[in-house]
Amino acid sequence: MKDYIATIVKNEQIAENIYAVTFDLGEEARVRAGQFGNIAVGGTHLLRRPIAVCKTEKKEVTFCYQIKGEGTQKLKTMEAGTRLNVLMPLGNGFYVEENEKKVALVGGGVGTFPLISVLREYGDKKEISAYIGYRNKGAVCGVEEFERAAKFVAVTDDGSYGEKMNAVQAFEADLKAGNRPDVVLACGPTPMLRALKTLVEKENLNCYVSLEERMGCGIGACVVCVCEKTNGARARVCKDGPVFNVNDVLL
Repeated sequence: MKDYIATIVKNEQIAENIYAVTFDLGEEARVRAGQFGNIAVGGTHLLRRPIAVCKTEKKEVTFCYQIKGEGTQKLKTMEAGTRLNVLMPLGNGFYVEENEKKVALVGGGVGTFPLISVLREYGDKKEISAYIGYRNKGAVCGVEEFERAAKFVAVTDDGSYGEKMNAVQAFEADLKAGNRPDVVLACGPTPMLRALKTLVEKENLNCYVSLEERMGCGIGACVVCVCEKTNGARARVCKDGPVFNVNDVLL
């Protein structure tokens, strides 16, 4: 973990209300799939913005983000050459075991972006199938990245791009067709993860989920981002996660 003074290389809109910002860190960073960075946007915004790493290329790192509040509104206006503090890499990411040859990625909304990092890390070593759900055609992005997968299924809530269904339904349809993975990796809104948990429990599949929670410090000190575990304990999403075995957390 290091607090980089990073320079924006480009910051551009890639879909409705979604942007991708690429930073030059000045040195090569070692980032594991599923980890994130905490970006300081400055001014009156004292808390940093936790955003999943989408991809890294040598000294450059790209984060994709959705405009939600004043902080991300400010971030989208920043141009190439702007320097910001970026604390990274943070959290525990996705790890695929050696014996897990077939991997299913299930993502929805902004939860699709950390899954791109999985494809980049494991795409040449594993047989990966990606089931990605978008709100509508205007929200579709990252297609060129997911096309790296052995199989890519894109669906939308309204049927304006791909079939009309969600990512979990697309994954379930392929399961019924006989495409059974060794492990499932997922990120997306809580209702999506809840539905996925029900499915993988029924199918007895190993599954890991990346949780999205509000964060303060990003390093486990402020205890803002706690989640409930099935054993009654509480875990910090930023420090103990964001990736958890789906059987270990309440959704």
